[in-house]
Amino acid sequence: MVRLTRAQTQERNRAKVLAAAKEEFAERGYRDAKIDDIADRAELTRGAVYSNFPGKRALYFAVLADLAEHAPVRPPDEPALTVREALGEVARAWVTRLPLVTDGEHEPSRLGMHLLPEILADEATRKPYAQLMRLNAILLGLAMERLRPPREPDGRLVRLAESALTVLQGAAQLSAAAPGFVDPFNVIRTCEQLAGLDLDDRWFQAPMTPSVLSPATSWTPPSGTVDAVSGEPAHPERDGVVAVLGLHRLSAAEELVRAAPPGAELTVAIVTGAPKELLPLARLVIAEVVTCLRQAFPRAAWPRLRVLYDDTGALASAAGVADPDDRTEVALRVREGHVELRAAGFGACHAAALHP
Repeated sequence: MVRLTRAQTQERNRAKVLAAAKEEFAERGYRDAKIDDIADRAELTRGAVYSNFPGKRALYFAVLADLAEHAPVRPPDEPALTVREALGEVARAWVTRLPLVTDGEHEPSRLGMHLLPEILADEATRKPYAQLMRLNAILLGLAMERLRPPREPDGRLVRLAESALTVLQGAAQLSAAAPGFVDPFNVIRTCEQLAGLDLDDRWFQAPMTPSVLSPATSWTPPSGTVDAVSGEPAHPERDGVVAVLGLHRLSAAEELVRAAPPGAELTVAIVTGAPKELLPLARLVIAEVVTCLRQAFPRAAWPRLRVLYDDTGALASAAGVADPDDRTEVALRVREGHVELRAAGFGACHAAALHP
């Protein structure tokens, strides 16, 4: 019998806990689920559960994130060619996941009904959630811009994406609170109609002045990272701009995108001071939109903004951030394997992307 390494044992136990928690949440609901019962289902000790997850809420986020990231993605039969078609397809993919009025309270389709109340109950989750939704709007807006460039040279479609996500999130919450009230076809038509709006989305230069250095140090980020948007290898070592952003600073990704020259390689590495609890939330929120985006847009229109989860802090360490937290904002301009510019503090993304 082959003896497992410590890392292999931890990974196996984590998978067993997730599977047991999914069963417990589906059968008893989030409120009535208990860590001791999850441990019994997994045939592990209570301590083994807590060694992987700091609490029931973190475990709940991780279960939902795992389901969202492994949801089947059906490539579109006819990929959207216009913003209107894309928003309609995104909405169609979104509403197919909503629970039906005939679903019972503990049906798997209603597993996520307690998500928003858990987020709203604590400032530690509310602020990251708001920033994650901003990042989702940036990703969706970038994809739409590849189908229809903004009418103005400095225009964007990020505000339009925010409006569409507002409609979709509202539909999700009403489906949980008032089963049967939401008409999926109305949601789809509403999102399609949003495409005609002009929300005067313009770029205004960031007023912050970060600390900027030109260290000319070597750049050796960790290998094996995966882009959450495409599901493909991320290659943060390539020439371009790499931003290390805490969960309270994700909106700075918009400054990165808007200031960068066309075609630039852009990467956002997400960090937090509470990775075991908040990175699963990040994975969940981003996966909910990315899976819809993959089903709606042709591959060529997927946003050219890579998103990485730096759960070990290895990429942050390579960028010179020893103790990343939720307010971290550090951006590097990388060229030929070297850091030619490093900016830190509010405005770092704008400075690194704009620097000639």
